Amino acid sequence: MKYFVEKDSIVRRIWGKSDTILFIFSGAAAEFALNKAVDWLYFTGKLPKDPLGRLFSTVTYARWIVFSPEDEANKAIDNMRKIHTAVEHNRGATIPDWAYRDVLFMLIHYSIASFELLERKMNEPEKEEVFKVFWRVGNRMGLKDLPASFSDWTRMRQQHLENDMLKSEYTIDLFRQYRKHLGAVRYYILLEGQKLVVPSQVSSLLGFNNFKPLGLVVPFYKLSRLIKLDGAIKAILLPSAYATQIKKLDVK
Repeated sequence: MKYFVEKDSIVRRIWGKSDTILFIFSGAAAEFALNKAVDWLYFTGKLPKDPLGRLFSTVTYARWIVFSPEDEANKAIDNMRKIHTAVEHNRGATIPDWAYRDVLFMLIHYSIASFELLERKMNEPEKEEVFKVFWRVGNRMGLKDLPASFSDWTRMRQQHLENDMLKSEYTIDLFRQYRKHLGAVRYYILLEGQKLVVPSQVSSLLGFNNFKPLGLVVPFYKLSRLIKLDGAIKAILLPSAYATQIKKLDVK
């Protein structure tokens, strides 16, 4: 059976650990809020009601594609495009291609940034492999003007960071909803986690300072994984509503 992503791929290693995925989620949560097309996520009304659930479902959907047989992954991607097309029809407008590309670019960036934070630095072939997996997702969705290589992606990613982000009323409301759904302590942890993986442009727009106390804790967390205490730590820090889902993210 042919899988969408080969079993020995670095992409499976990245998306096979819940803690790495949680940092991908936290970074995407920050950048989603700044995207100039975030109003599309508000159109159905589901995002402000359950922002964590909606964003978490996006990340877990991407993860499911990574671990699926190729035919099932392609069907899932096709279905994802159909869902967005239906939203476009209901609104009477078209989601711009750059907005779709931005989501793919986020997944590439935070896959690499989260792995490097929790594991090790990635080499260029590994980064290229991450790029190629998500390029295939975008190509299957019929997106135009996709970068041809990781180096091209790097240039386009920088253009996105410069042109497609804005701190708006949607940004402020989303972070207000994050705090409401997480509570003060977990919200603080979310913000500190975001500082560790977001690009400088995102950090600047959100008004983050350069003090990163969670960065001092990461080495101790890595040690906790070696002695099998990371599960207990995540159970304490993360919302109980997502405990089962988060546990299932780990590939044994």
